[in-house]
Amino acid sequence: MHAIPVPEGVKTDTATFGEGCFWCTEAFFQRLNGVYQVQSGYGGGFVENPSYEQVCDKNTGHVELCRIVFDPAKISYDELLEVFWKTHDPTTLDRQGNDAGPQYRSVVFYHNEEQKQKAEHYKALLDKSGAWDKPIVTAIEPFKNFYPAENYHQNYYNDNQNQGYCRFVIAPKLEKFEKAFRDKLKH
Repeated sequence: MHAIPVPEGVKTDTATFGEGCFWCTEAFFQRLNGVYQVQSGYGGGFVENPSYEQVCDKNTGHVELCRIVFDPAKISYDELLEVFWKTHDPTTLDRQGNDAGPQYRSVVFYHNEEQKQKAEHYKALLDKSGAWDKPIVTAIEPFKNFYPAENYHQNYYNDNQNQGYCRFVIAPKLEKFEKAFRDKLKH
């Protein structure tokens, strides 16, 4: 898990997003100022403590996702939602690029009523805006469980930048992300 110690007295909040491969999601959110922890894992399914192999077999109901612990005084949930919506294609069901299967579905798992309302509001606005040619299929569901992924999945991009998937899939996305969100990045 990528973690920065939370300073004493700082009140944090949690966001949980699935937007395809958690290696990509983790790499984006780790770079945001105000984000203390990003942990890759599995959620939304019905099997306790699933393994990566079980999730990839598509029989557990789980989604690859990231749990993000943040300081709402430095970065708002709205800003995290903006990153979420802009860093994946929310119009493809169970797919992001070449990654296909229900474990790659686009989903916001809300932790409270305010998060639910904000996610639904932005989804409706984006659908009306015509930003995409197809309707948004992102699910907005109550948070029910989170199981950390195996250690080798944590901090994946930072630890494996020369690996093929990192160089050819994540790095180009990260470059676009860093340009688009320059003012929100850690320095």
